[in-house]
Amino acid sequence: MTSDQTTVTRDPVFRVLDLTARACMLIAGVQLVTLIVIFGWLVFGRYVLNDTPTWVEQASLMLVVWITFLGGAAGVWNRAHLSIDFVREAMPPLLRNPLRWIAVVGVLIFAAYLAWYGWELAEKTWRRRIPMLGIAEGWRAVPMAVCGALSVLYSLYHIAMLARGQDPADH
Repeated sequence: MTSDQTTVTRDPVFRVLDLTARACMLIAGVQLVTLIVIFGWLVFGRYVLNDTPTWVEQASLMLVVWITFLGGAAGVWNRAHLSIDFVREAMPPLLRNPLRWIAVVGVLIFAAYLAWYGWELAEKTWRRRIPMLGIAEGWRAVPMAVCGALSVLYSLYHIAMLARGQDPADH
């Protein structure tokens, strides 16, 4: 481990953000297992009991949205989001750093829009109820806002690393 990496891992902000990303993955993992279990219940109910549970489809849709956005936020922290790093890294050093800045600022802008409009969507749909579940429709948009907000925080940290001359990919 280099001294830059040691400095980053001792940083309390790094530790908190890393913990939130790990929590996102843990929650998404539990939700994925839950999704598998309820689909098992669906198959059992349909083919063994001859009584299909009607709530499974709506619950599954809800879980998929949460899994996707929580995983997406963790992907931004781990820099595993959609990016073509090998092209940037093949560039001469003079171009490489500006391209890193463009990429992280692009993610920041996208994340800010995601947080803002995810929150707006949640507010606008909160009064409607999801059929079969009886919970607010806005719960489908909340993970969008959460993912956006976390991704903004992660991107700001990555920008701070770039400003200190460190590559965020090294954390």
